[in-house]
Amino acid sequence: MERKYELTAETLSVNGRTLYRIKAVRDFGAVKAGDLGGFIEKDKNLSHDGDCWVYITARVGGNARVGGNAQVGGNARVGGNARVGDDAQVGDDACVGGNACVGGNAQVGDDAWVGGNAQVGDDARVGGNARVGDDACVGGNARVGGNARVGDDAWVGGNARVGGNARVGGNACVETMKDYIVFKNWWSSGRWFTWTRSNNMWKVGCFHGTGEELVAKAYKDSEESGKHYAEIVDYVNRCVLGKNTDSDESQNQQPRD
Repeated sequence: MERKYELTAETLSVNGRTLYRIKAVRDFGAVKAGDLGGFIEKDKNLSHDGDCWVYITARVGGNARVGGNAQVGGNARVGGNARVGDDAQVGDDACVGGNACVGGNAQVGDDAWVGGNAQVGDDARVGGNARVGDDACVGGNARVGGNARVGDDAWVGGNARVGGNARVGGNACVETMKDYIVFKNWWSSGRWFTWTRSNNMWKVGCFHGTGEELVAKAYKDSEESGKHYAEIVDYVNRCVLGKNTDSDESQNQQPRD
């Protein structure tokens, strides 16, 4: 293996770890011999194969590894046991950690965070203040941005656009704009909550369950909350799913003991 960079004497201390600035020792890709790069903790953080590189203000530490033709730039941080490979790009102020993998032609930027066991690949883009974690996957030509959260075992792919304050969890599958709806609690907390079509489930804060479970829980909080959630669940059942809910009193009335 022909080395393509060396660790310089310039160091940076981050959370008790010492990172070293790298310097290219040969030409590869757009990098020329003598070019300074960003900071890595050890040789294993950046492969000497391919055109992968860590740029001037970016950092890679822990047991993270950057390989293939991947690029880590801006003020990006890659740590934990994360892997960034293929032709992926991580930039701006994005963070990739945990056991996350970013590959393919995927891009993670802005202030986005990818962690847990999450995977981002294909031509997907994750940006804004989005968070992708747990065992979630983002692929295809999907875009995840805004303040969106994708977690659990959820899959976001196809040409999906998930943004705003969307919350996609459970085993939801989102591939088009028709696969989820985001609502706002206008009557009390002002927080946002999400319905996903593939599993017909609701994500409200820490709650994830069926419409019937959501309404029952809401009534325990207050009658007003229960009625509003019941109206919204009923709207989805009737107008989106085309169900006849006339006989389903549990969606429209307070549960009885």
